[in-house]
Amino acid sequence: MTVATSTPSFVIPDEPDRARMHRETNARLRAAMADHGVDALILLMNDNVVYATGASWPVLDAGLSHVERPVAIVLADDEHPHLFYPFREGAASESQVPDDHRHDALYLELDEGVEQFARVIGDLIPAGAAVAVDEITGAMRRAADRVFPGGPPSDASVVVGAANLVKTPDQIACLRMAIRITEQAMVDVQQQLAPGVRQTDLSARLVRRVFELGATANMLEAIWQVMPPSRAEGVWTTHGDLALPLLTNERELARGDVLWTDISISYAGYCSDFGRTWIVGDTPSPRQQAQYQQWQHILDAVLKVTKAGATSGDLARAAIAANGGSKPWLPHFYLGHGIGTYPAEQPMIGTDLGSEYDDNFVFPVGMTLVLEPVVWEDGTGGYRSEEVVVITDDGYIRLTDYPYTPYGEQT
Repeated sequence: MTVATSTPSFVIPDEPDRARMHRETNARLRAAMADHGVDALILLMNDNVVYATGASWPVLDAGLSHVERPVAIVLADDEHPHLFYPFREGAASESQVPDDHRHDALYLELDEGVEQFARVIGDLIPAGAAVAVDEITGAMRRAADRVFPGGPPSDASVVVGAANLVKTPDQIACLRMAIRITEQAMVDVQQQLAPGVRQTDLSARLVRRVFELGATANMLEAIWQVMPPSRAEGVWTTHGDLALPLLTNERELARGDVLWTDISISYAGYCSDFGRTWIVGDTPSPRQQAQYQQWQHILDAVLKVTKAGATSGDLARAAIAANGGSKPWLPHFYLGHGIGTYPAEQPMIGTDLGSEYDDNFVFPVGMTLVLEPVVWEDGTGGYRSEEVVVITDDGYIRLTDYPYTPYGEQT
């Protein structure tokens, strides 16, 4: 069974202690390296670099941060990771990496950059060391004999994932701050919601406000998806699934449009995940209100079994039972997922990994989880919202604090 080491009951601090957080995550990462027999980690993925180094960097579109992106090398016998990053002014200001372990950028999408990288690895990583890497660019593959002279590396994501599953109180404080920034910004965005407003207008208001409030990065292009009232009018995939998410455009919103929102920003490298269903310039119909109530019934049933020692399978079965025997989530998505330095981390609940995977994933104390049931009924546009919780010994701590307006207010 997949069981992670639990932490004792904890109190979430009002403000994260960055130095303490880095010490604790560093210790967990090195313990995971030892457990997996890894001597050196090479990390290219932004979320893994954040976890390993404590560094965060301002970026408006996290999806474009590939060519000029930070890289980390973690050595089992070195107290500090090495950080290679292109940004200078304030970019890695929260990092606990000492100056002698900070280096100029590596450009691993380019053949010239990889040749330099091979020289760096030769200087830092001893011959014969067991190396793990989380991503390999095309240029790295072309130079694999020089970058990995000891043979193909193992998967570093397995190591980082094992270390990162359980969050420290300081990590949770960062997550809570990211969620608070998002929710504060969404108050302004929702007030702007009206017929004639463009989806891109909502995105502009969101991005400006979250950075004013202290966000580090915009983790994905905001989703303000107008849901079709029926399957016959919708955009569906070739498998017959609801097409979600669809990219935001300059479409003007109309009265009665049902919007599914999906937002993620980061604070100090830790992510929020915000989802609500809004109606433009109108109140829910009785059918839509009943649909929200069904969603709330499902969420309550799932939360009732959410605690340390429960499994992903327990949550999936509770959701299905509360929904009359059918899955209340999109076929190509999930009932819930983890969250941390990336908006969607393990575990993924209810995916095609299957029931055996779900039943063998046991929740530890300190794991953070996003729950996002979906209720669909033709003629309504559907209902979807997201809630973020922290797993405790006897239940959970809720990090989300945003109302369901315009739903949930009628009697």
